[in-house]
Amino acid sequence: MTSNKRSKEKKKILFLCTHNSARSQMAEGLLRAIYGDRYEAYSAGVKATTVNPHAVQVMKEIGIDISGQYSKTPKEFQDTIFDMAVTVCDRAKVSCPICSTNLELPTEAPRAREVIHKSFEDPAAAMGSEEEQLKVFRRIRDEIKDWISQTFGK
Repeated sequence: MTSNKRSKEKKKILFLCTHNSARSQMAEGLLRAIYGDRYEAYSAGVKATTVNPHAVQVMKEIGIDISGQYSKTPKEFQDTIFDMAVTVCDRAKVSCPICSTNLELPTEAPRAREVIHKSFEDPAAAMGSEEEQLKVFRRIRDEIKDWISQTFGK
């Protein structure tokens, strides 16, 4: 009966990035908005900063409000076991084990049954005018949205 109960629970997904300011925040908001009936979405960064205003703006353009989200470090989730952790940038992948797959080991890092990596370009590194920067944020948002649909929509 417990395995049946487990399958009915929402799966916990943690998105990890370097600063938890754009890619991981957008991924958290997208997963929650699109598949919130099946997944609980979270995000964290190697170093907590602030949520990038451009990320908030481009998400709002598609009807998703992430303005209430805030930047977190993995330590905030040290007592949580996630079903999956997703590193969304190469730096966070290198910085792992900020997420451990050893579920028995006491650690200050969060733990996950599975850790996968999907790298997305850092939109915060975009140069140029405000509109040029927003264009990059929109492209990355759409890439993350497509990847989430392919990965979690099954």
